Amino acid sequence: MAWIRSPAVTLVMVSLLFVCAYSYEGKVGGKMEIRDVKTNEEVQELGRFSVEEYNRSLKQRQSLRQKIGGGLRFTEVVEAQRQVVSGINYYLKISATQNGVTKMFESEVVVKPWVQSKKLLNFGPSSSSKIINI
Repeated sequence: MAWIRSPAVTLVMVSLLFVCAYSYEGKVGGKMEIRDVKTNEEVQELGRFSVEEYNRSLKQRQSLRQKIGGGLRFTEVVEAQRQVVSGINYYLKISATQNGVTKMFESEVVVKPWVQSKKLLNFGPSSSSKIINI
């Protein structure tokens, strides 16, 4: 029983506890898949926000709007990841309709809950590597 009170055993036990907790939650700063995206109201709302912000920026750039076509209509978020950094970054794959055609888009949104802010960082077609910075 004396070995239970040993500092070395205590250190090993605490280390194992941290390793288990670390592997369960994932790495800080690493991207993590969000499960049940289609039923996650927060994620769906962030997708809707992304499309609205994109449309708002499109209206501000009329010449670009004529080249791209009409605005987008949000359908749903189909995939999502989150990354905890100085806020929570969400990486979303969004289904949206443009001129009657359903297309896939990717967006990046940063949320800072402690100041109640969210900002669209990037938005663009998922088949293209070109992302439109907002």
